[in-house]
Amino acid sequence: MNTHTHPTPDSRLLTPDSSSTGKIAGIDYGTVRIGIAVSDADRVLASPYETYIRKSLEKDTEYFRRLVSEERITRFVLGLPLHLSGDLSEKAKEVLQFGQFLTKITDIPVDYMDERYTSVEAERLLREAGLTDKKRKERRDKLAAQILLSAYLEAGCKGTTEFLEL
Repeated sequence: MNTHTHPTPDSRLLTPDSSSTGKIAGIDYGTVRIGIAVSDADRVLASPYETYIRKSLEKDTEYFRRLVSEERITRFVLGLPLHLSGDLSEKAKEVLQFGQFLTKITDIPVDYMDERYTSVEAERLLREAGLTDKKRKERRDKLAAQILLSAYLEAGCKGTTEFLEL
């Protein structure tokens, strides 16, 4: 536990989770593709789930409601692409709107986690695995979601609520 009297650079990213069990869906948001990873109910392991190709508001609503029902999701964590300065990017504002959408359609709480490097890390791992461009594209988003969710689980399921009023 940090006992300093001043906040650490990442302290704004640490807000407590209200429950300690139940599956969490990690979301790597994109306007076309959404990478999804799912944890186990004990919140120890994060596994890539799939890359969802967005279709329409109606189909997206149906998909995420079904995901919550079938996988028994109790929380979402969305990757928040911040600038290196820690400020919100334009894409981060879209992520916040998408998080509001998820809560509205599923009644499931949403948390956010800094994801500045998840896609870069996913691409690096896929390149090291020697995958073709096509195979990397198929797997990049769900692997980025898995990296994000793993980091969230390792942080004790603590994310950020700093930007929720925006």
